[in-house]
Amino acid sequence: MKYLDVELRDMTVEDIPSVLEIENLTFLHPYKEKDFMYEINENPVSNVWVMEYTAKSLGIKQIVGFVDYWVTFDSGTIVQIAVHPDIQRSGIGSMMMKEVIKDAYVKKVRTLTLEVRASNIKAISFYEKFGFKKTLVKPQYYSNGEDAIYMIKEVNDING
Repeated sequence: MKYLDVELRDMTVEDIPSVLEIENLTFLHPYKEKDFMYEINENPVSNVWVMEYTAKSLGIKQIVGFVDYWVTFDSGTIVQIAVHPDIQRSGIGSMMMKEVIKDAYVKKVRTLTLEVRASNIKAISFYEKFGFKKTLVKPQYYSNGEDAIYMIKEVNDING
């Protein structure tokens, strides 16, 4: 019997409070409400999705993760991907990344790129698992002076 389910869907304005909770728990310099409003309503290249977890037997729905990635011509940029810290390493992030890769392939994206804090070893390992390669260091990229690692992935088929 199936009690629990997850669904990746477009983010709505109503989702922003839940997304901000994850954002504030996950990132050093989190987006604000206005940033997500822009991504949802104004940014023509943005794909903003939430992962919603449902306990059907209890009638409960909860946002457990989100992803924001941009598509410009044949290039894609993963702006953010996050899972609530209480359930990281549960497979939610991998499900979202697989959907990004699949969507990128369908949209004829040839490469996906991202920046990640040099100190974020868990995230770097996660991205490498999906075939992202470290290509360069962006010195003092973040406001606190930390370097960013620029990573790139070729999108060759629907599975990455």
